[in-house]
Amino acid sequence: MKALMFGWEFPPHILGGLGTASYGLTKGMWECGDMEIDFVIPKPWGDEDREFARIIGASQVPVAWRDVSREYVEHRIGKVMSPDLYFALRDHIYADFNYMRTNDLGCIEFSGRYPDNLLEEINNYSIAAGVIARTVPFDIIHSHDWLTYPAGIHAKQVTGKPLVIHVHATDYDRSRGNVNPTVFNIERDGMIHADHIITVSNLTRRTVIEKYGIDPAKVTTVHNAVVPLSQDLLDIKADKNPKEKVVTFLGRITMQKGPEYFVEAAVKVLRLCHNVRFVMAGSGDMMDKMIRLAAERGIADRFHFPGFQKGRQVYEMLAASDVYIMPSVSEPFGISPLEAMQMGVPSIISKQSGCAEILHNVIKTDYWDIDAMADAIHSIITYPAMYNQLREEGLREVAQITWDKAGQKVIDIYKKVLNR
Repeated sequence: MKALMFGWEFPPHILGGLGTASYGLTKGMWECGDMEIDFVIPKPWGDEDREFARIIGASQVPVAWRDVSREYVEHRIGKVMSPDLYFALRDHIYADFNYMRTNDLGCIEFSGRYPDNLLEEINNYSIAAGVIARTVPFDIIHSHDWLTYPAGIHAKQVTGKPLVIHVHATDYDRSRGNVNPTVFNIERDGMIHADHIITVSNLTRRTVIEKYGIDPAKVTTVHNAVVPLSQDLLDIKADKNPKEKVVTFLGRITMQKGPEYFVEAAVKVLRLCHNVRFVMAGSGDMMDKMIRLAAERGIADRFHFPGFQKGRQVYEMLAASDVYIMPSVSEPFGISPLEAMQMGVPSIISKQSGCAEILHNVIKTDYWDIDAMADAIHSIITYPAMYNQLREEGLREVAQITWDKAGQKVIDIYKKVLNR
């Protein structure tokens, strides 16, 4: 079976959980066998893992005709795409897009990030998707997150192939209910055009059904998972201070993630014991506000803001932690607690997170209950028996949450859609 997937991120160049999930699911599906995947992203960098998927960059897709030689194409984009594919795509340009801002290869430039002109890039991405869909053979289309729904819709319209969309989050989660009408309409349009919808949790499934008015029969939950860690990451040894404990928040410092509740819980813990350091790793629009809040609460000397972490840095930080906490207000899934558990770090998660549906060897609190959160932190760092039980049982539990199981569920959904 051949799938044409549209995504916005792919490791190692990621800014959040979307890229991690896209990678894990794609690899898990490939491990199930008899599956070929072309994975489209706005801009490839050349260092993506291509063992289990062919990476196609929208920034290398010609949408306007250019008379160029094979040698020049090889020189310009040879590291990220074969000249054969470039010329095949050029032969399937279906309209005159010379009015677009295109480069010397007739391609649209993409930032590969989340730029200020994001809506323009989403539209440009959908144009490239039309050329790709006419060129690449496939059986089914799979669009990850709202940014790629217009691309999936366009690919469906030009080929008649079925569309599956994957809801990793909704604007209701990102905005605490204060939705952006433009984003909402893109999300709902994708849901309406989709032949089936995959959500990362039952929490998200309910949002899709109740907030977007989608038929429940059209929506299936496939929980996320984690890729087993390499021995290199498992062997990371943290230089811990035995006299201090470290409690870590790792994620975007935004309204959705509930960072203020982490700060307030820290205040309560530090009233009970002072030998604790709190780390808020990440970046986001609330970072400055959280720095000020920590200062206002008089705990700035016990609070650290190391900024955005990626790759090995994430696991080095987790290895140095005694407790991981995710106090999200609305978390469609939340892969980071699973990553913490893989490193043997006891985790505290909000009941308002999708991963709470499948994790048992963690402590769950309401995101707003800073007293319960503080009690949980204090108990883990104070009672070795509790720490060891959460650590050991967590390791056993997370080892069973694998992407190949999630991948098989997605393949089964494909088969049902195609059989219809």
